[in-house]
Amino acid sequence: MTEIIKKISDFQDKSLLIVDDDNPFRDRLARSMEKKGFKVTQAESVKSGIQKARENKPAFAVIDLRLGDGSGLEVVKEIQQLATTQYSRIATIHHYLSMAKKFLDELESTESYKLKKFFYALRSAMACKWIVEKEQIPPIEFKKMLAGLPLEKQLVNRIDELIALKATQSESYLHEGEAPLFALMHSCVERAEAQRKSLPASNGSFNELDAFFLTMVHRYDD
Repeated sequence: MTEIIKKISDFQDKSLLIVDDDNPFRDRLARSMEKKGFKVTQAESVKSGIQKARENKPAFAVIDLRLGDGSGLEVVKEIQQLATTQYSRIATIHHYLSMAKKFLDELESTESYKLKKFFYALRSAMACKWIVEKEQIPPIEFKKMLAGLPLEKQLVNRIDELIALKATQSESYLHEGEAPLFALMHSCVERAEAQRKSLPASNGSFNELDAFFLTMVHRYDD
């Protein structure tokens, strides 16, 4: 795979919620995903799935469409709809900005570095650029994010080369240089720092979230 986003090792948050009422299948899937590096939480119903999601918000979820107490698809659709109204540009940029600064500091404290950490910094910086320039949630897919941003072709080509290089190297490989890309990251961070306070917060409200979860609990309450 050439896209770094397709490797679980490239995610900081590897939490996975599996909701399925077939216990043997769910257990087998959980063991398999744990071997791939995921931190798995299991639930056997819509009701328990919502409760687990509230307790530990997962980065990923696998939800059976046919559950004993309802359809998993209903929950997915309502969560997706909520994501649009609850998206806060100022909160999201704070998250990515802190990550970009942290990884940049670590990268620049040494002459050579691992490409994994380089891409952590690059993706965070690109997400900052996306949030400043757009009113949409930053895409999860890194290449989709790059395609949606106004970047110099030379820089995009170099990023593609580094993605390909990362796919062929071991975890112990150490890289050096890439001054133009570091300059790009710093410019994104500086712009985010300057504009973050002027960005809007969520269009939604906690009352809306509370109403959603209460509706889900009552709908699937025994």
